[in-house]
Order: sequence, then C-alpha cells, then structure tokens
Amino acid sequence: MSAETGRRSGGQGRISQWLRGRRPRPDAADDSASREELLLAAAGAGLPLAPAAHPSAYRCSCDRVGCPTPARHPVSFAWQTQSTTDRSQIERWARHQPLANFITATGMVHDVLDVPVEAGQEALDRLLASGIEVGPVALSGNDRMLFFTATRGTPEDEDEWWPCELDCHPETMDEHPGLRWHCRGSYVLVPPARLPGDLVVEWVRGPEFALPDPLSLLEVLTDECARYAGGEREQAAAWPLRG
Repeated sequence: MSAETGRRSGGQGRISQWLRGRRPRPDAADDSASREELLLAAAGAGLPLAPAAHPSAYRCSCDRVGCPTPARHPVSFAWQTQSTTDRSQIERWARHQPLANFITATGMVHDVLDVPVEAGQEALDRLLASGIEVGPVALSGNDRMLFFTATRGTPEDEDEWWPCELDCHPETMDEHPGLRWHCRGSYVLVPPARLPGDLVVEWVRGPEFALPDPLSLLEVLTDECARYAGGEREQAAAWPLRG
C-alpha cells in the first residue's frame, strides 16, 4: 500500500468515526422544529434560501422523468430572484412545505467550494491545524464536503471571474470530479436536507462561523483534491491486477 493510499484510508476512517458518532435522529416533532431553526440560522448568517425538491421513495418529488439531480434542485425556475433571507418568508415555506429541502443561491453573499469528502476532511484537518479561519462546512451525502466562503463578487477585470456554468453546474456534477466552485448562477443544498437512499446534508461546522475569503482555503483544497485524484488513478490502474 502506498503512503498516499494509506493517508486516504486514514481520512476515510476519521469520516466513518465521525458519522458513527452523530447524534440519534430526533422524533418528527423535534425534527420539524430543529429543521426550521437551522434554516433560520442559515438565513440569519446571510445565506439566501429557496425551496427545493425532496426525496419521494428512491426518486425525486418533482415530476421530471429520470430527474438527474433528485432532491437536489429548486422547485421554481425563478429560484435566483426567489432566494431570500427574510425570516417570515422562510418560516412560511418551512411550515407549508414540511418535506421540502432548501437550496442556497451562491454568488450573492457566499460561494461554496465543493470537494470529495476524503479530500475535504484532510483539508479541514490541515486548515484548522494551521490556524486558518474556516467558515461553515457541510457534509453532503456520503461523498461531498461543502466549504462555505464569502463570494468573490464581480472583479473589475471580468477575465478574473467566471460564472459557475463554465466550471461546474449542479446538473453536471458527475462530469466534474474534484473541486467545484459554486459562484454566481449556482446553488447547493443547505442543511438540513434529505437525499434518496436515507442520506442527508448536515453541518460539520455551522453557519455561526464567519465566511472566510475563498482564496485563503483554495491552495489547501486544491492540493488535497489533487492527492485524492492521484489516489483514484492508482486504484484504477491496480484494479485489473486484482483477482
């Protein structure tokens, strides 16, 4: 086993330990109250929210046949203008749509650096050990980690900025392994959210943490994503030799 493979296995072990240590799920009444409180906390931190689809059996609650992102997309095409931090509106949505997930629109107040969970855990350990300010971090399902940062906004030189569609869009996630930078024109699910297969989106570090400059995290995140991608290639190369 290579040193890199061992490192990744260790990171995955820490994630598994963390998952096993999560608190038991609350009952339905407590879960509803906790859901609303968490959504309001996210909005209070400046994250604009809008309702999203939710799991229906092993599929999506939308009526799209073969939905490519089940339970991960907004319910309205007007989600960018609909997204809000208004407490009253979010309370109405949460109470009238008790099963709905919520997305947060990126590129307004915040961006999201979205990485494979193994790379994300290694990066989080390194960042905290180095004393670098890390903002909210969420675990999305069992395969992605979301680092919430302040938005880059729109630099004076447009050549230094790109809309998210040129890098990664939520509906083409499988085509873009590694790091995805969600900025203007994109969105991610905000905790708490449910995914098909009894998976969830939940906070590792909550919205009470201030949003950092994305560039302060980028070097470590890209470094760990490169290590992760290298390990994936090693595994793929070794696969035909396994019997």
